[in-house]
Amino acid sequence: LHRPMRIREYDPGTELTYDLDPIEPQHRGHLLRVHLRIERSVGGGFAGQVYQARLLSIQNGVVPGVEAGKTYALKILIPSSGFALFFRNLLFAIGFQSPFQLQCNPVAARCGALWQKFIHRAAAARFGDPGAVNNVHGILVDRQLGACGELSDWIDGRTWRLEVDDRMDMLKRWQKGEQVNSRELGSPEYRTKKEFMRDFVALLHEMGAHEFARQYEWSTCKSQPNCLKRSSTEEDPLQGLVAVDFRAGLTLLPFLPMSPGDV
Repeated sequence: LHRPMRIREYDPGTELTYDLDPIEPQHRGHLLRVHLRIERSVGGGFAGQVYQARLLSIQNGVVPGVEAGKTYALKILIPSSGFALFFRNLLFAIGFQSPFQLQCNPVAARCGALWQKFIHRAAAARFGDPGAVNNVHGILVDRQLGACGELSDWIDGRTWRLEVDDRMDMLKRWQKGEQVNSRELGSPEYRTKKEFMRDFVALLHEMGAHEFARQYEWSTCKSQPNCLKRSSTEEDPLQGLVAVDFRAGLTLLPFLPMSPGDV
């Protein structure tokens, strides 16, 4: 028997061609033929795998924000790990009696991208920064990996740098809203990020995006990497935060909390 090699992930230098379905309503259904080259893998989780990819060429039209020569984030909604795929599918089978819709249903993938578009606009109005939420441009289907995917802006950024906090007592008072000496509180970047995520969670709840809000709850102790700081704002600890992840890879079951915030 001859069995073709099964690909679980892509290597740097791999070139891929997709039919990209733009998110903007005026371009819906007008598929763009995009040719991408994988530059590097940046990991992923239970929701999928993320790559830094360069757009080499585009055919069949023009969509604002999608330009040849630029670098984008390509997210394919299937994990590269076989165990992660099995565990994710098991939880969704128990919780919803169905497979992970973002992987196998292009309509669901488009709905998730539309939500991100709504949140992008709402965050721009609330925070006065159009870059507060990463922008997604379109969805696609990867037939080699067998999953839907999406193309969004590439963010040159990082999570916050871990620092020793010698004044936990004063930080606790600051969290309660008490007046304290800001010079003795430690990292201003840490406090800015905590305030941004708190305000962002409140915005998501106002919009009715309660499940998205859970991805930015500080108490989960695993939501912090979903919010990056742009490298271009290194000199200013109070600027440059951007929310990048809106695809939950696991569902929360009553008997299986996923984080301290779920208890």
